[in-house]
Amino acid sequence: MNQHGFTLLEAIVALVLITSTGMALLNWISTNLTTLQHVQAAQQRNDATRNAVAFIETVNPIEQPRGEEIIGAYKLVWEAKAIELLGDTIMYQVGLYDMNVIVSLDDTLVAKLTVRQIGFKQYFKHEY
Repeated sequence: MNQHGFTLLEAIVALVLITSTGMALLNWISTNLTTLQHVQAAQQRNDATRNAVAFIETVNPIEQPRGEEIIGAYKLVWEAKAIELLGDTIMYQVGLYDMNVIVSLDDTLVAKLTVRQIGFKQYFKHEY
């Protein structure tokens, strides 16, 4: 017998193979997109944390023990707790502080961190 074309069984097997391959490919793409979203969110948290630390390093905890600041789309809220007050010198009050910082984006917590830094306040100015 001389056949031309596919039989119905061959066509069904081909469709099952194509469908199975397509489903596996779509699952793989979906997994990669989910992973990409997680990586982008982690990068966003990392950038926000680095910017928050850079800003907090400019804050003197004796003069600004608490506050909030808007930097771009992020809101920073901080509060300083004295760990050790190193006493009053002739010219300065000096202390070691933990700065508790909360970084949020549209009222959603992005990062919560603690930065330890020195605070100082000048009491007396020398006049030369």
